[in-house]
Amino acid sequence: MVVCVCNAIRESQVRDAARAGSVTPCQMYQALGRPPKCGQCAVVARAIIDEERAAA
Repeated sequence: MVVCVCNAIRESQVRDAARAGSVTPCQMYQALGRPPKCGQCAVVARAIIDEERAAA
């Protein structure tokens, strides 16, 4: 699933970033080397990050 259309970030990439230590969408963008743009994906990205962090 594509989470961020602006940066073509997939769910698997968000999960990988969370497993690597990203706690916020801003940290996720930084880990993936992409700038935040419109911000529409932040809520979904945060939910995925929180889910991964809870499973760790």
